[in-house]
Amino acid sequence: MQSTLALIGFGEAGATFAGSAGWGPAARAWDLAAERRAAAAAAGLTPAGSAEEALAAAPLVLSLVTADQALPAATAYAPALAPGALWCDMNSVAPGTKRAAAAAVTAAGGRYVDVAVLAPVDPARLAVPLLLAGEAADAAAAALAAAGFTRIRVVGAEIGRASAIKMIRSVMVKGIEALTAEMMQAAAAAGVADEVLASLDASDKAQPWQDRAAYNIERMVTHGARRAAEMAESARTLRELGIAPAMTEGTVRRQAEMAGRTDLLLPGSARTTKGARA
Repeated sequence: MQSTLALIGFGEAGATFAGSAGWGPAARAWDLAAERRAAAAAAGLTPAGSAEEALAAAPLVLSLVTADQALPAATAYAPALAPGALWCDMNSVAPGTKRAAAAAVTAAGGRYVDVAVLAPVDPARLAVPLLLAGEAADAAAAALAAAGFTRIRVVGAEIGRASAIKMIRSVMVKGIEALTAEMMQAAAAAGVADEVLASLDASDKAQPWQDRAAYNIERMVTHGARRAAEMAESARTLRELGIAPAMTEGTVRRQAEMAGRTDLLLPGSARTTKGARA
């Protein structure tokens, strides 16, 4: 069967996309973990016995690994790409990391595309906003649309431009989460949590801070390890721009420290009311 696309990495993002796309067995998936290859089969995809098998003749590749594996995956697997294949790097890494990955893919005869995913994949699924950059961005936009993605925007021909938008935005988004955790731990220790949250409500009516605090901390407990790796790339992004990432490096540590700390969940969080979120 002719391959329509290949997924390198079948974690949360790959499983979420496959679960709503209906790609079927013409889509192949490779993951280092046997249980994730089994999950790909359960989702209707063809699990590959190797990255080389997944990539053979695939015109479109979605790289959906963890941030720290984005460059190693591109470097290791680029030689197995079909000539002219589109390697869509959808991982949250710094522009410099993507440029290094692009060099490996291009040298092997593939076409590299910098893709930034601008929202959680669940519940957005194939409607998650995607920013694309690179000389092959237009071709990738058409291929991703054919695969079912519906919110795609090309932001330029320079590799790293989409990533820069995502990484710099993450300085605020993940930074707010980290500051929330620090604030709430201190407020709880001082016995003034209700008063602190009420004072914030008085100055910001967009959302009750009880809900915001519960949500931010739940995100860190559930995804702190992955987000710490992403924020390490945000710190690299700032250093590449000549900016000392003092707060961002603190966010890396706080996200990592919060990972799995279910004892720090606040009442009303998704995990305390509905169980762990995907």
